[in-house]
Amino acid sequence: MSLPTTTAPADANGRPAPLLSYPHGTFLRGGQPHRVLAGSLHYFRVHPEQWADRLERLAAMGLNTVDTYVPWNFHEARRGRPSFDGPRDIERFVALARDTGLDVIVRPGPYICAEWDNGGLPAWLTGTPGMRLRSSHRPFLDEVARWFDALIPRVAALQAARGGPVVAVQVENEYGSYGDDHGYVAWVRDALVERGITELLYTADGPTDLMFDGGALPGTLTTATFGSRAARAAELLRSRRTGEPFVCAEFWNGWFDHWGEKHHIRTVDSAEATLAEILDEGGSVSVYMAHGGTNFGLWAGANHDGDRLQPTVTSYDSDAPVAEHGGLGPKFFALRDRLLAVTGAAEASRPLPATAPPLTARALPVVRGAGLLDALTALSRPVASPHPLSFEELEQPSGLVLYRARPRLPRGPREITVHGLHDRAQVFVDGAPAGVLDRETGSLTVEGAGEPVLLELLVENQGRINYGPLLGQGKGILGGVRVERRLVHNWSVHGLPLDEWPAADVERAPSVAPPSGGAGFATARFTADAPADTFLAFPGFGKGFAWVNGTLLGRYWEIGPQVTLYVPAPLLTAGENTVTVLELERFGDRVELRDRPELGPTEEYIETFD
Repeated sequence: MSLPTTTAPADANGRPAPLLSYPHGTFLRGGQPHRVLAGSLHYFRVHPEQWADRLERLAAMGLNTVDTYVPWNFHEARRGRPSFDGPRDIERFVALARDTGLDVIVRPGPYICAEWDNGGLPAWLTGTPGMRLRSSHRPFLDEVARWFDALIPRVAALQAARGGPVVAVQVENEYGSYGDDHGYVAWVRDALVERGITELLYTADGPTDLMFDGGALPGTLTTATFGSRAARAAELLRSRRTGEPFVCAEFWNGWFDHWGEKHHIRTVDSAEATLAEILDEGGSVSVYMAHGGTNFGLWAGANHDGDRLQPTVTSYDSDAPVAEHGGLGPKFFALRDRLLAVTGAAEASRPLPATAPPLTARALPVVRGAGLLDALTALSRPVASPHPLSFEELEQPSGLVLYRARPRLPRGPREITVHGLHDRAQVFVDGAPAGVLDRETGSLTVEGAGEPVLLELLVENQGRINYGPLLGQGKGILGGVRVERRLVHNWSVHGLPLDEWPAADVERAPSVAPPSGGAGFATARFTADAPADTFLAFPGFGKGFAWVNGTLLGRYWEIGPQVTLYVPAPLLTAGENTVTVLELERFGDRVELRDRPELGPTEEYIETFD
C-alpha cells in the first residue's frame, strides 16, 4: 500500500512547502493527519541485490517510512573521487523504497556515528594536519560544502515536492553529545537548504538537557534518540519545544556488539513495551535498527570507554526485527502487531516475504598457502622512512601496515616500547613471534644477543572511533618505537589496504610465497547448485579476514562473540566458490558452512541515559 503523494502549496517565498508539517503540534502529511512510523535500514550494509527484499520486509512490518544515513567515507574514500554507483547508488535505493510504498528520510551527516568507521568521515579528511572536526573551522566547512555539492542535489531531486519519496532530511547527527557550536549546526542546516532541500528538516539528540542544549536549533524540529523511558523523553521535549510533535528519531530496540564482549539483545517484551509507550504518547518513531545488516569489508567502527578501545564486530544484526540474513523472528511480529494497531488492520494483508533456505551445512578442508610475513611483504611495496609512518601518511584508510627495522639489541632482556600504537601489533624478532601489543599494553621484553635483529611489527587498524571526543584519531604507530630509551630509526613500511585489493590480487595472494609457520593465507572451496545464503565459521582459527570469491566479508576473531560471518547469496555462483582466509595467528584445519547465524552468548542491553 503506497502513501499518497499529495504535496502542500508553495510557501510565501515561493519554495515548495514540506509534505510533512506540524502547524498545531502534530504531524500532517499533505494536510492530512499522519504519524511517521519508520525503520532504519542502511543501504551500505546490505548487498544491493537484496535492497528490494529488505525494504519489502520493512513494509510488511507495518512501517510507512525508511530512514538511512549516508556515509561520506563510503562514497568518497579518496578526496575528489565521489562514487554513486553499485552499492553506493543511493538514488536507486530511494527509488526502490518508493516502489515499495515507503516514504524516505535521509540523514546525510556529514557525521553519522552509526558504529561506522570514523563515524562516516573520510580518513583523508580527519588525517589532514590541523583539521578541526564538526565545528565552524573554515577548512572543515569547505570540505563539507564540496561533499554536499556532490550529494545533496541528488537527494533534493528525490524529494516529495519533485515527485519523489524523500519527506525529511536530518541536520548533522546527535551533535549535542559532541559539541555546542550552534553556528556550525546552523551552517549545516543552511547548506542543505541552499542546495535545494525543501522538505522537513530536523535535529536528533539524546533526551537530556545537556544534549538538547548542544544540538537543537531554533526553528528546526527537535527529535530524540533513546531506547527507554519514552514518557520522560516526551515530557522533556515538550517542556523545551512547545508546538512540536514528539518524535523518537531512533528507538533502540537492540544494540550492537564489540569484540570480546557478549552479543547484545533486547527481549521482545521489553522492546514492544517501549514502542507502545512511544505510540501511547502520540509519538512518531524510527525503529533503530529495523534491519541492521553487515559491516562488510573493514567498515566496522569502534568505541572507546575511556580506558580501552572497543572495536565493533563484523555483524550489525543488532537484534533487529529483520535479522542480518533477512529472517523474521518473534520481535518482528510483536512490533508489527503494535504498529498495525496504529496504522489499521488493512495493512496486515501485505504478504510476508519468504526467507530462502540456506546452503547445506558442510565442512571444507583448508589448503594452506603463503606464509604470513613473506606473503605480506610480497603483496606490498615498501616505503623507506626514518620514522614509522601512520596510515594517514601512507594515505591508507584501513587494513594492515607492516613495519620493518634492524635495531641492535644489547645482550640480555630488553624492553621494546611502541608509543601511540593504534591499534594492535604483532611483534616478530628475526621472523619468530615475540608477542602482541595493543593500545593499552605498548611494551614487551625480548632477549638480545648484542647483534642487529630484524624487528617487524604488523599493525592492524581495528576500526576508527565513531563516537565521542576521540573521533578522527590516527592509525598505525603515531609516536615511535624504542629499545629501552633509544628510538629505532630507518624503517621499511609496507601498506596493506586489504579492503582495496581487487579480486585478482586476492586470488593470487595464497601463491605469492611458500607456506611457512602457522599463519598466512589459506583457501577452501565448495560447490553450490545455485546461489544461497550461508554462514562461515572458522573453528580452530585465531584472528583474521575472510573473502568469498574475492569480496572481503570482514573480520573474524576467536574472542567472539561473533562466530559466523554472513555470506549473502549474491556473492556466490552456481558451481565452484572460493573462500580465501588471511589468518594472523593460528590456522584451523577446516572452514565450515553453517545453516544459521551464530552471534555468541547473549546479554540484554537497554540504554537508559543514567
